[in-house]
Amino acid sequence: MECMIETQKLNRIFPVTGGEFHALKDISIQIPKRSLTILKGRSGSGKTTLLNILGALDRPTNGSLLYEGVDICDYSEKKRELLRRKEIGFVFQSVSLIPMMNAFENVEFSMRLAGIKEKRKERVEECLKLVGLGSRMEHMPQEMSGGEQQRVAIARALAHRPKVIFADEPTAELDTATAAAVMKLFRDLIERENVTIVMTTHDIGLMSAGTLSYELEDGALKNETAQE
Repeated sequence: MECMIETQKLNRIFPVTGGEFHALKDISIQIPKRSLTILKGRSGSGKTTLLNILGALDRPTNGSLLYEGVDICDYSEKKRELLRRKEIGFVFQSVSLIPMMNAFENVEFSMRLAGIKEKRKERVEECLKLVGLGSRMEHMPQEMSGGEQQRVAIARALAHRPKVIFADEPTAELDTATAAAVMKLFRDLIERENVTIVMTTHDIGLMSAGTLSYELEDGALKNETAQE
């Protein structure tokens, strides 16, 4: 198993009035390359806090976070930002498309942020076709369904060819059939794009859909499950 991301005794502690809040407690996990890894747990379990640290949006209080064997905990903010722009894609529950841009422009914008100048048009079209929106490139977000908007967000996260995509509750606002379609899309993208996907969910129906799942409870790792 080639490891994309590994954490060792990762902790995140927030100061609160009168003491400290231990949001994450000694989290040690391994995320294989080209896998769909699911972080599951109830609201407040620590899964989003962990996702933010894995995605270099936040820093752990202590412990180590390795990307392909390299500990990034001591990276400068500039180096962390470069890592996010070049090697990481994000899909959020709220979708967060730019309302004044159509589907094509939303996806292209992520490539501009990553500093990609060559063959942008071709790559944007490729990504929108990959997510089944080849005929909707010029549509505005408000002209699309929730599922279509989420597919644009996935295409945007994929466009700059990241090594890892982090998705925070990407199916929470979708109906059951659309959520299942998004999960199938994730698995297809892993095969086609050789990308690693890490997502959070509290949906019981999706918890067995990944290659590997980690369940968190009160900031601690409760169990690990590998699918057949």
